[in-house]
Amino acid sequence: MASKQTLNYKVHTLAGEATSETSITLSVQDTNPKYLLHRAIVAQNNGLRQGTSSCKTRSEVRGGGKKPWKQKGTGNARSGSSNSPLWKGGGVAFGPQPRSYAKKMNTKEWRLALNTALQSRFDKTVVVEDFSNSIKNPKTKNAVEVLSKITNIADNSSKTLIILSDVNDNVNLSLRNLSNVTLLRSNTLNIRDILLANKIIITDKALQNIQEVYSE
Repeated sequence: MASKQTLNYKVHTLAGEATSETSITLSVQDTNPKYLLHRAIVAQNNGLRQGTSSCKTRSEVRGGGKKPWKQKGTGNARSGSSNSPLWKGGGVAFGPQPRSYAKKMNTKEWRLALNTALQSRFDKTVVVEDFSNSIKNPKTKNAVEVLSKITNIADNSSKTLIILSDVNDNVNLSLRNLSNVTLLRSNTLNIRDILLANKIIITDKALQNIQEVYSE
């Protein structure tokens, strides 16, 4: 069963001071939310699988048209083709074939799972003012200095998710070298990155964009 929940956040400056408050209202799953999140994660992970593994069957292996030896009189077991899976160089029996691993999930159901994931990470989320203009050059050191006032993103043992309403080149180039930092736009969120993050940094503009895009 879904219900409306309002999440209240304090908006922090880059100096770490809380200057104002903002809120977002989301529809979240109350009963058995782990089941819903599990289905969403399985659907997302399956969508990443290529499904291109392929083996040739006995009908696809080249050759094998001639009967290796006559049916009777040789003392050998009868054989009709060298393409048999029993032969070296023959086809593969029940081998993998190209397929799609995609699992269907309704849009409303996926959106409910996303909102529930955001609600579950409420205590791990920090809302800050937009800092895109604070990073003047595409330099990782500058980005780390700006964001280290909010959280220790240089700690490789923890994963940080940064959600922005718009990503410019300076921010993208500055953060892409950090293996423990994931950068997402607020209109292209995914549940897996939200649940894997130890800390979520989101700007106030991105929070309002989430309310517009993902709320019902």
